[in-house]
Amino acid sequence: KIKRGGGTCICTCANCIKIQFTEDMSQTCISRDPPDIESLLALNPKVPRYAKAVSTKTTKDARKHWKRNQDKSCSTCTSKEKNFDDIKHTTLSERAALREATRCLKCADAPCQKSCPTQLDIKAFITSIANKNYYGAAKAIFSDNPLGLTCGMVCPTSDLCVGGCNLYATEEGPINIGGLQQFATEVFKKMKLPQIRDPSLPPLNELPESYHAKIGLIGCGPASISCGTFLARLGYQNIIIIEKELFVGGLSSSEIPQYRLPYDVVSFEIQLMKDLGVKMVLGRELYEHKHYEKNSTFTISKLLNDEHYEALFIGIGLPNAKYSDRIDGPTVDYGYYSSKEFLLAVSLASKPGMCGQIATLPKMYGNVIVLGAGDTAFDCATSALRCGAEKVYVMFRRGFTNMRAVPEEVDLAKEEKCEFIPFMTPNQIFLKNEHISGIEFCKSEQKSNGEWTDDKQQTFRLNVDFIITAFGSYLKHYAPARDGMEPVTFNKSGFPEIDPETMQTNLPNVWVGGDLTGTSYTTVEAVNDGKQAAWHMHRYLQSLHGISIPLEPKLPQFYTPVDNVDISLEVAGLKFENPFGLASATPTTSSAMIRRAFEAGWSFAVTKTFTLDKDIVTNVSPRIVRGTTSGHLFGPGQSAFLNIELVSEKTAAYWLQSVYELKRDFPNKIVIASLMCGYSQEDWTELCQASEKAGADALELNLSCPHGMGERGMGLACGQDPELVRQICCWVRQAVKIPFFAKMTPNVTEIVTIATAAKEGGADGVTAINTVSGLMGVRGNGSPWPSVGIERKTTYGGVSGNAIRPIALRDVSSIARALPGFPILAAGGIDSADAALQFLNCGASVVQVCSAIHNQEYTLIEDYITGLKCLLYLQSIDELSSWDGQCPPTDKHQKGKVITPVIKNIIGKSLPEFGPYLAEKEELISSYKKTTDPLNDFYPEYHRPPYRPTKRVPQVKVRIIIYN
Repeated sequence: KIKRGGGTCICTCANCIKIQFTEDMSQTCISRDPPDIESLLALNPKVPRYAKAVSTKTTKDARKHWKRNQDKSCSTCTSKEKNFDDIKHTTLSERAALREATRCLKCADAPCQKSCPTQLDIKAFITSIANKNYYGAAKAIFSDNPLGLTCGMVCPTSDLCVGGCNLYATEEGPINIGGLQQFATEVFKKMKLPQIRDPSLPPLNELPESYHAKIGLIGCGPASISCGTFLARLGYQNIIIIEKELFVGGLSSSEIPQYRLPYDVVSFEIQLMKDLGVKMVLGRELYEHKHYEKNSTFTISKLLNDEHYEALFIGIGLPNAKYSDRIDGPTVDYGYYSSKEFLLAVSLASKPGMCGQIATLPKMYGNVIVLGAGDTAFDCATSALRCGAEKVYVMFRRGFTNMRAVPEEVDLAKEEKCEFIPFMTPNQIFLKNEHISGIEFCKSEQKSNGEWTDDKQQTFRLNVDFIITAFGSYLKHYAPARDGMEPVTFNKSGFPEIDPETMQTNLPNVWVGGDLTGTSYTTVEAVNDGKQAAWHMHRYLQSLHGISIPLEPKLPQFYTPVDNVDISLEVAGLKFENPFGLASATPTTSSAMIRRAFEAGWSFAVTKTFTLDKDIVTNVSPRIVRGTTSGHLFGPGQSAFLNIELVSEKTAAYWLQSVYELKRDFPNKIVIASLMCGYSQEDWTELCQASEKAGADALELNLSCPHGMGERGMGLACGQDPELVRQICCWVRQAVKIPFFAKMTPNVTEIVTIATAAKEGGADGVTAINTVSGLMGVRGNGSPWPSVGIERKTTYGGVSGNAIRPIALRDVSSIARALPGFPILAAGGIDSADAALQFLNCGASVVQVCSAIHNQEYTLIEDYITGLKCLLYLQSIDELSSWDGQCPPTDKHQKGKVITPVIKNIIGKSLPEFGPYLAEKEELISSYKKTTDPLNDFYPEYHRPPYRPTKRVPQVKVRIIIYN
């Protein structure tokens, strides 16, 4: 209550207001939140004042309520019947993918890449994911592996790339490379972009007759899809895949379950191949000679001699299942399946779009035994549960330490409560009422010499309702397919004799790849076989026309219409190939470094700042350190750096010669000489004219170095005074005709004033910004870091990197608003195409990069270019208007797997993913799945027609944010 004297105050002036405590104030409490808010805040942590004492029983009861992992005391799991939802551990959401990608060490000589059969540039695609350039990641993946999404889902990465990851030697463990690969390629799939040939190659109508050769690829599995894709990228226009089945994809479709590899993924990758003009013929089978009269069959000889194919690639896999020599006679009617029979039946009944016919899952019940311990055996085990089996036993001849299956497969089966019984060899089976009722095993043992033997004195019988054998596959000696391959010769192991480097058989125009080689056991190895064969088929076909092709493969990469986006631009009369260049900093310490950057694809470079010889310096060490803004994070991905480095230690003569050489060898690149002098017209005139004479395209006046040079009356000492900036720019304008840019310091009250002075002095533009003056850290003993010498001295250094991006964006946009159309070379925290576009939208003309190269190296430019092109292209597609850049809307998910609204539809509410709620949720989903048809549970996507731009693709130009 406000009173003056004894009465109520009407006046509110400061002189006559007096606040007095009244009786009713004591009845209220405004320093506490309302009860409902206090109730919520009760969950907030409190500072503990005492040690907590809670009974073990209470904790056990509470733990059950919050438990998210499986209960070890439970020997069975919720029924999986007809549930073909994704179960892979590697599947990632966008949040998880970004976190995982930032862990990558970006190894220079990456062992993960050396461990990949297709030599995927793993470091590059993980870098792109970390920068939210999912298109760039997918481009890198599909360039080397046309089945990049399939391999991201099913590759045994623990044996391949992940097994070579250097982080395997650390506590946090290796990178989830397969999950990252799957994530990036799935995002690309949602973009619905068609594959095109490399735009830099001659158009198809300009290629010689040799590219019209008729090429046949037998079998539509991974090897043939890969081979066909690379041949089509090279420009071959008459490629035909011949497949015996009425579905495509080979074993990817028929033997890998839907919950590991959806058919939609296979059809997507085949569509990418078909975008290049590859044709397919279904329902024709490689068969023996006597079936010539049937149009549905053919032989190698018939294709070469009668149908005039000039080159053939055979990728039919191994069509015959292996069986135990001790068990002979039972068939599917008795409940005895081979893995090929069983998995094909499961796929036909659970993969929508694979086959036009209606199919049902094999009906199983009771106990199911799977014989074998390879990846296929565990696919059979988990599939049997989805066919109704109550209990599945995986029985194998060797021990756990000798299992051929990768841990990813074994762990999935273990989680679904499959039982493993080692050291068992099947001896005989028992029938009852014309159906399997039991099986007898004998104990297998390994001798000291490594030989395995069976002890028939030790036997074990198990009651069983179904048996599935998964002993692998082979090509029968008298199989029709083998006879149809004549005159291809075979080795003692029953596989075609091939050159392992070229995949060529004894026939000069026939190549083989995939399982049929006897040496390739995985999808990714089959893909690489097709890739290798494609190049050597190319060499052979061109040689028929007298054209010599080098032995070293130079296969075209993956392209889409995104890659046709023009991001070149002109600034101050200078033509830039793209808006990305190197800042005057450590990445341009020498001209040799600039040369490597130009070779990588950077459009321009600003040399390390140099001076007249009388002003030359000697740098101290250490002078560049990681920032503290990332917390205790070491390695790549630093958000800031601090440097106390001065200008170049190299002479003016060195840099003038370097400018001359760089312009001579890279005439289309822009070389900008960074210069620094004191406040002397004579010095500025001499250095600028010498740089112009050497061939520099433009000059950058370093009026902003925040440390070291100011004591000499240079750098910051000049750049903070608008009058000095104006005068220096006037001197330079009088001295040279080439464009020049004044480099701005952020260490001023108002940067626009300095930029305006530069413009008034005749500058063609400005560079904004230089580093921010700062002290990065102080140790516990009070000594600074970095510190130099015995006395541990330091100075305020320049902070760079992502930590200063908000300052740089503010300064760039302020200059752009105040001086419309005035060119700005932006610098400060540009670590991705996404960040670059922010600067371009704020008024920058081109961007300069430094700290991001500290974190990696010069090849980053490819990520920047593809990322910017994609960001611009996607803006022209109406169907993707809900995306944030390259990020699609995020669906509700758990562990990367999308949560369907099934539960909410059943009971009218959602359930949490822990404790009793999770158990209830799993039971409800299980009950629901049993009532569904798997073929209706998934809706195949239509990958074509692709999305097309409905408006003009934005160009790279100055776009200014206008603030209210």
